[in-house]
Amino acid sequence: MMKSLLTIFVFGITTLNLLAQQDPKFSQNMFLSSYFNPGAVGSSDKICLAAAFRNQWTGVPDAPVTTIFSAHMPVNILGRTHGIGLNLMNDNLAFNNNFLFSASYAFRISLGMGSLGIGANLGLANQSLTPIWYGADVITPKGDPAIPQSGGSVFGFDMGLGVHYSTDNLYVGVSTSHLNQTSFDYPEDVAETKLIRHYYLMAGYNIQLANPMLEILPSLMVQTDGRSNHIYLNTNLRYNKKFWGGVSYSVGGALTALFGIELMNGIKIGYSYDFELSPLLKYNSGSHEVTVRYCFDLSVDKSPQKYKSIRFL
Repeated sequence: MMKSLLTIFVFGITTLNLLAQQDPKFSQNMFLSSYFNPGAVGSSDKICLAAAFRNQWTGVPDAPVTTIFSAHMPVNILGRTHGIGLNLMNDNLAFNNNFLFSASYAFRISLGMGSLGIGANLGLANQSLTPIWYGADVITPKGDPAIPQSGGSVFGFDMGLGVHYSTDNLYVGVSTSHLNQTSFDYPEDVAETKLIRHYYLMAGYNIQLANPMLEILPSLMVQTDGRSNHIYLNTNLRYNKKFWGGVSYSVGGALTALFGIELMNGIKIGYSYDFELSPLLKYNSGSHEVTVRYCFDLSVDKSPQKYKSIRFL
C-alpha cells in the first residue's frame, strides 16, 4: 500500500513538472548567483567555477536528483569590461529528465562602490521522457491524452535576462529564466508542455563583527513562476573567511543546516541538509546538497618576473 501511495505521489509531481516546468531549488543558492542571474557573470576579477549536486527527498522513489555546473569570467574588449559564462543543468525526476545548456553575457558598468551587470543568456533545453509503467493497477496511462505512451526527447530554445549589482560586501539582483516560454512537441498527440517563465530576487550582505575573524552573511532569494513561490532566508557565520556554518529556512518548505570549508588550495566545499517541514516528512529522510567552488587568476597579461642572484649584486 505504501509503495502504491508513493508511486501515485511521484507520478503526480512528475505530471505537474510537465505542465508547469518548475526550476530546481538549491538551498545553497547564495553561492550560485551566476547560475540564477546572467547579470552576475564577470562580477569577480577571476575565473570562477561552481558545481552543485542535490539529492532531494531521500527515500522517496524516483525523487529529484539535480546537478548544475557554472563558469564565468571577466573580459576586456575595447577598453570596456564584460562578463561571459556558461551553465549546464541536469534534473531527473522519475521518468522525466530535463537538460539545459546556456551561454551568458553581461555588460559591466562601474557604479558607486561596486559594479552593475546587465546580462542575458541563450541556450538549448531538452526534455525527455522514458516512461516505465510499474503497477498498472495503480496508474493506467492508456487513453490519457496528457501522457506520452512511448516517451520521447524534444528540444527547445531558451533565454533569460538579469541585472546584478555587487560590492565587496553587498549583492542584489533580479532576473528571469525561460523568458520565451518555449514549448515542447512530442511525436504523439499529447497535451502541450513548456518551460514556464520564472522570476528571481537575490540579495546578500556581509556584516563584519567586532572580532575581525568573524562575519555574518545574511541572504535572501525569492523564486516564483507566478503560481508557486519559494522564499529562502539564509544566515551564515564565517570564521577567518575559510569556515562557515548557518541555517536556512524555506518558507513552508524546509529547515536547512549548512556547513562549509575553504581548503588550502582555495577550493570551497559546502554541504547542506534539508529537514522537510511539509507532509512529505513522513515519506523521506531529508535532502542532501553539495557545492564545490573555485576561483583563480588568469595571468596571461603579466610578464615573467626576473630575480637577481646575490652573487651579481
